[in-house]
Amino acid sequence: MTNYNPRNERIKREYFRLLKQADQMSDATIEGVRRALLRFEESTGFADFSTFDSDQAISFKTALSKTKAERSGKALTPATVLSTLRTIQTFFRWLAREPGYKSKIKANDIRYLNMSRKDVAIATSSGPKRVPTLEQIRAVIAAMPADTEIGMRNRALIAFTIVTGMRDSAIASLRLKHIDVHQQLVSQDPAEVNTKFSKRIETFFAPVGDDLKQLVIDWVRYLREVKLYGNDDPVFPRTLCVLGPDLCFKADGLEPVAWSSAGPIRIIFKEAFEAAGIPYFPPHSFRSTLAILAEKCSRNGEEMQAWAQNFGHTNALTTFTSYGRISLHRQGEIIRNAGTSDKKADRLNVVYDYIMRTSAPE
Repeated sequence: MTNYNPRNERIKREYFRLLKQADQMSDATIEGVRRALLRFEESTGFADFSTFDSDQAISFKTALSKTKAERSGKALTPATVLSTLRTIQTFFRWLAREPGYKSKIKANDIRYLNMSRKDVAIATSSGPKRVPTLEQIRAVIAAMPADTEIGMRNRALIAFTIVTGMRDSAIASLRLKHIDVHQQLVSQDPAEVNTKFSKRIETFFAPVGDDLKQLVIDWVRYLREVKLYGNDDPVFPRTLCVLGPDLCFKADGLEPVAWSSAGPIRIIFKEAFEAAGIPYFPPHSFRSTLAILAEKCSRNGEEMQAWAQNFGHTNALTTFTSYGRISLHRQGEIIRNAGTSDKKADRLNVVYDYIMRTSAPE
């Protein structure tokens, strides 16, 4: 059975070029589009895109409902199905305007890729967000071995993530010259650090405890003073693998080479949480932990704005709506105490009012 269609491959190459050069999409985003299109082609037996019709659209939706996720082996989540369908819709809307396809792809057929309103509601709804506590993070770090360079790096990595709230892709590309331990400042230069939307972000160490900050500071000093790493060397170097006497590769310390992706970081996190007997929390969830801390610490709009900039957000509304969702516990407190005096609630109302008046969504 064929597993590709030459004509499809040519038009996909044009589409990917458009996404990268005109729409400025990241390689990771384009890879997601590529996977979605491959799923569609598999459902049609790699038929030419010009044959697209309502029957293909319906068959594809049916196939998606039966597809298993590669990692978990479970059915695709409603959110994944919705995202995939919307990706395919966007592609065919573009294709329907291209020479050779205009007269063959009908707009009404593309509409058959829509999910039902009920399914869309399910896909876009979200339950209470799982967020690690500082106590859980400390417990994970305490359970991690620190008798090797690799163990020291892994402990410092988890401490650094909660101290800064940086995204894992940025951490993977970070160099020693970007950290000023005296000011407790990380300068994320988009020319060298893989920041979201290539923003320049100045991130100060968050007030999560001197013990966590010291782990980061000690690691940076170890790299500079013991390993003799220079400014352009990575903050979190990859593991050095060597060939052992049994002709099998084994870990042998670190080498001054940066990770090429955030994949190894997520593996370290997963193994550390599992070893500590605590449910796994991905690196990105640490940003929510810091957002909750920001909500507790901020006394006025200016302080909330400072936290937002630490996250790399232009305005506080992004932080407040993306990461600062009221927890279920706090929601219950507010409802139960409605109508009573609550100084904290009054203070946060002032902060929220400031955000809404001075911010615009990013």
